[in-house]
Amino acid sequence: MKATFPLLLLAALAGCATPPQSGSVYRSYQTQNEQVVRTGTVESVRNVVIANPESGVGTMGGAALGGLAGSQAGSGNGNGSAAMGIVGAIAGGLIGQRVENRANMRPGFEITVKLDSGELRAITQEADELFRPGERVRLLSNGYNTRVTH
Repeated sequence: MKATFPLLLLAALAGCATPPQSGSVYRSYQTQNEQVVRTGTVESVRNVVIANPESGVGTMGGAALGGLAGSQAGSGNGNGSAAMGIVGAIAGGLIGQRVENRANMRPGFEITVKLDSGELRAITQEADELFRPGERVRLLSNGYNTRVTH
């Protein structure tokens, strides 16, 4: 069991990785699909935080590691070892939850665009490309998702 535990933990933590929500990143299923292109002018840009929901992997992984470390740190008898294992699991779970929460937060922009038609649209996407009020931009839409590009 000792040899498989690190592998299970690594696999679980890999599940925490989320694909970027960038305007420049396309997933494979988004390729070769027609998109409607509209043009407009950036009205405003607001900094926001994009938060992905927690999967619970951080809490579970932290609790498992904390419980293991706590039980090893407990005194040699069963009661001390069990008590320290419980304390370690609780502390590890809380720390793991906090780590996962921070890992799931990414900076983003809420970009308000005045289309050439006069309509206003607000699109939120990852803050990987700078947009400034007054800039001409394109809005690419496939009916479900819209991205702002230069």
